Amino acid sequence: MWKFGDLYAGAGLFSSGMKSAGFTPAFAVELSADAAQTYRQNLSDCVINASAAEVHDVGTVDVLIAGPPCQGFSTLGRRDPLDVRNDLCLAILPWIDRVEPKVVVVENVPPFVRSAHWAMLAEGLRSRGFEIDVWELDAVDYGTPQLRKRAFTVASTIGQIARPVPAVSKTSAGAALFDIPLDAHDPMHYWPVPSDLAMRRFSLIPPNGDKRDLLRLVPELCPPSWKQIGCQATDVWGRIDPSAPANTIRCTFQNPSKGRYLHPFENRVISLREGARLQGVPDDWIFAGKPYPVARQIGNGVPIPLGTAVGRVIYDAFEAATASDVTVSSKVLAAA
Repeated sequence: MWKFGDLYAGAGLFSSGMKSAGFTPAFAVELSADAAQTYRQNLSDCVINASAAEVHDVGTVDVLIAGPPCQGFSTLGRRDPLDVRNDLCLAILPWIDRVEPKVVVVENVPPFVRSAHWAMLAEGLRSRGFEIDVWELDAVDYGTPQLRKRAFTVASTIGQIARPVPAVSKTSAGAALFDIPLDAHDPMHYWPVPSDLAMRRFSLIPPNGDKRDLLRLVPELCPPSWKQIGCQATDVWGRIDPSAPANTIRCTFQNPSKGRYLHPFENRVISLREGARLQGVPDDWIFAGKPYPVARQIGNGVPIPLGTAVGRVIYDAFEAATASDVTVSSKVLAAA
């Protein structure tokens, strides 16, 4: 019944959540040809492979969602206020004028909502008649087997939208990785072949272990930088704990130097498919592109269970608003 558009759509993980919640995709805009093809293969051919900085004539929608680049705001990056990508969040405003949504949802890292760019975006939304709420949600609270905090700026003209209620229990990484057997012939079940040095390190890291075990057991296999930074970045070269949610899946999750991305028991990093599972992506999804671009598509996305939780409360708000309109119309007719 209700349609949505998606800006900076990536591979379509947030769109998938919205679709699961009951919305119909009307358009999506994504600059990466690989990500746009992934969207097309798994969701809809309504995707436009172009920059969202340019507004297209795509008709009107009920909801506009957007996930502008977060690199300039993320604590994992330089947080450069002059990063030209920061301005892309403001490109959402001309789209609002064109597609006339009743609800707008902008997803990003939590520091974004404390930035000058967010303040400009919020002012633009208020000047267009939207009421704004900000939700800082952790994906693990909504069925994702991963710790991942994201901020959702929710702008509405249909009244306040209730914050999603967290799930009763959390899903472990082990449940995502092992409950359904992986297809050994799945092309997405891919990981880089480790070097001899990496394989030696992998073989010595115990369950739930990390670089600290290597520093203790085989310091000769460790680079000097590990000794210099001491207790910092302890998750690098770390095995995923199967009994707990995984750490945040980044674009570089197939690089052991970037986090706790080693398989719980096997001597390798997790595969692309395993990374996708930790984002709540079904195994029938096929991603377009070479391995690193695919890893970027996975790591950049909103986990599908989190997107679904957000979509459902918005869907409920539309149903409530529609019911209210029907009631008011009925009373007017009765009075007449």
